Amino acid sequence: MCTSLTYEDYKGDWYLARTMDFGFNLDGRPVVIPRNYHFDSDASANGFDTKFGFTGAGRNLNGYILVDGVNEKGLSAAALYFTESVYAEEAKAESVNIASHEVLMWLLGNVASIAELRAKFANVNIVAVPNSLLQIVVPLHWIVADKTGKSCVIEQQADGIKITDNPVGVMANSPEFDWHLKNLNNYVQLNPGLHENKPYGKFTANGFGAGTGALGLPGDYTSVSRFIRMAFMRQHAEKAQDSSSSINALSHILNSVEIPKGVKIQADGDVDYTQYRGYMEMATPTYYMQPYDDQTITKVVLTEALLTKKEATEFPLKPTQQFNTVTE
Repeated sequence: MCTSLTYEDYKGDWYLARTMDFGFNLDGRPVVIPRNYHFDSDASANGFDTKFGFTGAGRNLNGYILVDGVNEKGLSAAALYFTESVYAEEAKAESVNIASHEVLMWLLGNVASIAELRAKFANVNIVAVPNSLLQIVVPLHWIVADKTGKSCVIEQQADGIKITDNPVGVMANSPEFDWHLKNLNNYVQLNPGLHENKPYGKFTANGFGAGTGALGLPGDYTSVSRFIRMAFMRQHAEKAQDSSSSINALSHILNSVEIPKGVKIQADGDVDYTQYRGYMEMATPTYYMQPYDDQTITKVVLTEALLTKKEATEFPLKPTQQFNTVTE
C-alpha cells in the first residue's frame, strides 16, 4: 500500500513523491540505469531495450527491478499496489510484451513526456507473469508525471488499459482512480481555516480553535482515507522556495500518511509499514530516498558520467543518523 503526490515549488519546478508501504521487506536502494540498456523480461524471450537513463529505488533480482524513479528527460513514475488489476494471459505478436513489475522500467526508459505517453504505450501488452521475488503476478497501477506538471494514471482491468489524466496530482491504492476522484465530492467542506460559530436555538456553538475547518478529514490508513488526506495536504501546503526546502516540505507532507510498524496488520499477519519515502525532482533530475530505519535522505543526481556507463550503478543505503547530545 502506498501514497503519492505531485508538488510544485515556488519557482515552478515539479516533483513526484511517494511512500512505499509494504509488509515484505523489499530492501530497495537507489539505482541508476544508464542509457541504451537492455532488460531481460519474464514476459518475452527478447526482453526490451531502453533509450533514456534513469534513477530510482530498486534491486538486482537476476536483473534490475525498480518501483519508482525519474529519467533524464524529467519524466517520473511510481508503481503502486492495485488489487483490481487484470493482465493479458498471453504475449501478443508485434507488441511490447512486459510483466507488470517491468512497466516502470519501460516507461522511464522510453517515454520523455506525458504528451507522448499514450501513443508510445499503445503497443504495450502487460502479461500476467509472476515476479521472481514475491512469486505472484504483482497487481499494480502507475502514476506518471513530467516536468511541465502534467500527470496521469495507468490502470489495466478486464476492459483493457486505461490512461487517465490526473487533475489532483494524488494517487493511492484500490479502488480505481476514477472512484477516488468521485469520492472527493464527499469532502468539499474541508478547509485549512476555522469554521464559523453556529447557532442552535438560543445556544451558539463555538469551534475549539484553529483546525476546525479540517474536521472530518479521515485519519485511518486505508487507501481511500490516505487519498483524501493527501489531496487536502497537497492543496493547502505552502510552496517551498527551492529544491532542498521542497524535499523538506514533501517529507512533512508524507508524514501525514506514513505508516509506523505495528498499526496496520494484514489478514495473513504481515505488518504493513512505510519502508521508505521517495522524492523525484524532475527539473534536475534527481532522486532522493528516505528509509524507515534511518531518516537520513540519500540523494542521487543523474550525471552524464552515470548515464554513459555500461552497467547499472547501485548506491546501498548507509545509516548515518546521529543524535545531538546536549549536556550542561
